[in-house]
Formats: sequence, structure tokens, C-alpha cells
Amino acid sequence: MNLLIYGATELGYMIALRLYQEHSVTLIDDLEKLPEKFNSLDISFISGSGADVDALEQAEMKKCGLFIACSGLDEANIVACWTVKKIVDIETICFVRTMELYRNLSSPKQNRYQTRYDIDTVIWPEQLLTQDIFRIISVPDAVDVEYFAEGRAKLFEYRIKEDSKLRDTRVMDCSFPKDVLIVGITRDQNLFIPDGSTVIQVDDKVIFMGTGAALDNLAGSIFQTKNSIKTAVLIGGGSVGFMLAQKLEQAGIKVKLIEHDKDRCVFLADKLKKSLILHGDGTDLELLEGEYVGDAGVIVCITNNDEKNLLCSLLVKQLGSDRRIITRVSNARTAQLFERVGIDVVVSPRESALTELLNRVQARDVDILALVEGGQGEVLRLTLPEDFPKTRVIDLKFDVKAVIGVVKRGRRLIVPCGETVIQAGDQVKIFTMAEDAEAVKKLFAR
Repeated sequence: MNLLIYGATELGYMIALRLYQEHSVTLIDDLEKLPEKFNSLDISFISGSGADVDALEQAEMKKCGLFIACSGLDEANIVACWTVKKIVDIETICFVRTMELYRNLSSPKQNRYQTRYDIDTVIWPEQLLTQDIFRIISVPDAVDVEYFAEGRAKLFEYRIKEDSKLRDTRVMDCSFPKDVLIVGITRDQNLFIPDGSTVIQVDDKVIFMGTGAALDNLAGSIFQTKNSIKTAVLIGGGSVGFMLAQKLEQAGIKVKLIEHDKDRCVFLADKLKKSLILHGDGTDLELLEGEYVGDAGVIVCITNNDEKNLLCSLLVKQLGSDRRIITRVSNARTAQLFERVGIDVVVSPRESALTELLNRVQARDVDILALVEGGQGEVLRLTLPEDFPKTRVIDLKFDVKAVIGVVKRGRRLIVPCGETVIQAGDQVKIFTMAEDAEAVKKLFAR
């Protein structure tokens, strides 16, 4: 497919990096030349505005199958999508950064006045990030949580601690609930797919897939915590902080929210009736001590500044808190640094948005349900074609490493073993490394 991306931003780079090997990618931006990091990508570049008809014609817009607007200015993205629709009726994806624009463009009321110039998909990364953080908070001790099949299938990721029952145990010897599989392990920042002889070590991050009920059982039996989360401290009252506080209130969790902007505090106090809004700076150690931040069930640092989030997280740890700390990071390259200094869970709005985008680019019968460890791993959802023969899992000839985590057959969910037979029409959820995803798709597309 020919793709046109508008915006040589960090997000634009991440999108191009993931798509250029499978698609013909052209990037347009009003810079005279692309930033140096783009030089390693085999893509075309046009200097100009995404809202400029001449620049779009130069990009041979009529030959493109998808237009992605991800520049740093919301209004420019919107106008660019509208301009593209004037030239050719293709799918457009528009990234926005404000709640107001997202609601205006995605409101059901817009359907009353549909035109051929409408934007097909609007992505607001902060909304997706909020959903990700809430899922993680909902499962005590998990560092990543994904729901599939309306929550009937799940993915949990846990870091192995000194006192873990799984420490120094071979995968084949692990005792955990039926319908649960270990599909991946991250060790020293590197993700790999283990075999039965792999020994689980302290500080490993182990990824489990299985049915929702079985993983809930796993959480309660092996990764149980002394107390369920009843209180949360949020540092940062922007869009993510506001929406997350709303979700936590609805879940019955008491919230303290620290925000440095006084006017924003007034807004938050008016909208969040059950939360305690504190006007102050999350880097103020005296404030953190006075409000007993270290005693909260979970602390979430979600300002829009990576350095401030890191400092807030380290200050909370200095208080002696052993609680889970979830920290927002915008720059994917700094995410590993955050983990190395002891931050429990690192989340990124760009990673959340990238998963959503990749689903739009894939063929109809293939979806990327989740990205794991900064995109090192993927969870794919594939529907087996009509001519796919009945085959035992053990007889599948994988040229690369992959694990079938869940098979959906009608309403039934199956966590397969080697003797399980898969057949045409089955929907399979497969965990694999990102570089092996294409090989996996080809195996099941025969």
C-alpha cells in the first residue's frame, strides 16, 4: 500500500519505522530536510504542507491508500485531512491532542451531517493512555494488562520479585492455573519467547496469556497482594489526570490529585467531586511527605514533562514507598532509562496510539491487539481462512518463534496445548516478536 504521512514528529518517525518495510511510505513536512534519524528509513520525502494541494499532488495522492496526519498542530492535521479528501476519497487518520477537538470530531452528533470530507478515524493518544493506565491499576502488581474478546481473554505482565513462587523455576515446572500460558519473558530489556527449560529469574518480566477467569485466578494465587488498591495519588491534572481520576472515582478508589496550575485546580475541584485536589508541585518533597503520598496504593506521575515525571517518581521512592509507581513517558528512547532506575511501570501515549493506528493499516483478517515492551513483541489476531486444514498445534511448522495463546471458536475460548486441533474459521491470538510477525501471518494465510 502507498501511505502518506504528514508530520516529521516523534510520532511520525515511530509510524514510518513500523510501516516502511511493508509499505511504500512518503512523508511530507514543511521542513527543508528530514531530521537525521529518518535517514535510516527507506522512505520518500516532500517538503511542503499537508494542506497544500500542490504538495499533495507532488506526492501522487491519487495513488495512495491511506493518509496519516500527525504533525504537531491539531488544526493543521484536520485541514490536511479535509484537503486530501478534496483530491481523492481515501481513508484519513487524524491525530489530535485536545479533548475538545476529539469530542467535536468524534461526537455521534457528527453523523447527522456526514459528507465525503469527513475524517475517517480520529486518534487522541491521551484517551488511549488513560485506558491503559486504568487497566494496569485494576490488576495489583501487574506492569501491563491487555483485554481481548470483551475481557474473556487477557494478557498480564508481572515482574518477578525476590519472594516470588516462580523464582528460579523452569517454565515446564511452573504450577499455575489451567488455561494460562507463559508466552514471553523480558530480561535485561530484551524480550524473548521461552521454552520449557527456560529458568525464570528475579527481575524478569513474565508475560502470561489465557482466559480472563484463569488469569484472575493467577493474580490472586501467585501474585496476590496484601491489600487491594483503595487509594491513588495522581501527579498531574491534565487531560490524562482528569480522565483517570474520573475512572478511579467510578471504581470506588479514593484519589488525591496534585496539580501546580491554580486555575486548573479550580476546574478539577468543580468536576471531580469525590477527589481531593491539591494545589502544589509534585517535586515538592515536603508536600509529598505531608500528604502521605508514599502510603497510597498506587502513585501515577502523568505530567506532560518526562523529566518531571521521573523526578516525581524518584522522590516518591525516596520516601521509602514500596507501592507501585506508574510513570508517563513521551519519548520512547527514555523509557528504558526509567525502568533502569527502578520505576515499576512506564507507559507512553505514543505506544498506545501506535497500536490503534497499526490496526487500521492491517488487512481485515489481521489485527495487532497489543504491542509489548516498546514494540519488541506483538499480539496478533488472525482468522484462519476457509481452506485451512485441521491441524494439531504441535504439527504447525513455524520458521520463527511464536505462541498461540488463545483460540476463539464461536463463543468458546480455548487455551491450546500441543494436541489441540485448530481449523478454518478459528480466530487465533498469537504472541510473537515484532520482526517475525510477517512470517507468522504468511503461515496462517495459506
